[in-house]
Amino acid sequence: VQLQASGGGLVQAGDSLRLSCVASSRTGSRVAMAWFRQTAGKEREFVAAIRWPGDNIFYADSVKGRFTISRDNGAIAINLLMNNLKPEDTAIYYCAAGFSTILSSMTTARGYAYWGQGTLVTVSS
Repeated sequence: VQLQASGGGLVQAGDSLRLSCVASSRTGSRVAMAWFRQTAGKEREFVAAIRWPGDNIFYADSVKGRFTISRDNGAIAINLLMNNLKPEDTAIYYCAAGFSTILSSMTTARGYAYWGQGTLVTVSS
């Protein structure tokens, strides 16, 4: 399974940006996909996740109300709409996927077996 993330870029504070991630295949009927982010010297941080069927969705407190995760019907793909971006949102954003992820693991990196290459989001003040 390969993940391809796209949509990063340089924006100003208050702007919006949309990230996308597509998986090449699946190994199970239940799909969980998520976004994590990482900055230099820090651990990878959970951002948002969605699992389907059922559309279970989770957000980190730091992005709740500003970011929206969604999935594409008929595809193994997700989007992350990021509104009202702040300089502290600057990071490399990684897409992750799992096909046996339980709900209690959806906000942790260990819940995902497959990872994309990362896309850089830079928010200037």
